[in-house]
Amino acid sequence: MIKWAGWIITLCGTAHTLGALTVEKAARHAGEWFSGGLWSENLADMSSAGSAYFLSLASFGMPLTLVGLTVLWLDRRGITPPAFIAWTLGTWTVVDAMVLPFTPWPLFVLACALLLIGSRRARRDNPAPVAGLPRA
Repeated sequence: MIKWAGWIITLCGTAHTLGALTVEKAARHAGEWFSGGLWSENLADMSSAGSAYFLSLASFGMPLTLVGLTVLWLDRRGITPPAFIAWTLGTWTVVDAMVLPFTPWPLFVLACALLLIGSRRARRDNPAPVAGLPRA
């Protein structure tokens, strides 16, 4: 379950970033991004290059990919990801669903549920040692 959650999160983050760069054609503004064209950008009145930057490279896609890859990395090493990852991502997903209902938030709800169920099962199957007691 944890592995599926990690893959869902990774694929959604990667798809968002790559989709913004290609399908939404944000990459066409790369020349302006890397020439300092956004240095004096007014966030209240963004240019199309600024909007494209915040839709692609400065979006939530890259951090989501990193979170997903971290979950996969932990799972491969037999380490259960902490539940706060699922709770934080879940809270953010609820806010996202209320603000923009036509986003892939159901995938994130699924990923969060899988993470929480996997975390609970791992904790049930391998309870943490109690402080002061010898390990079995």
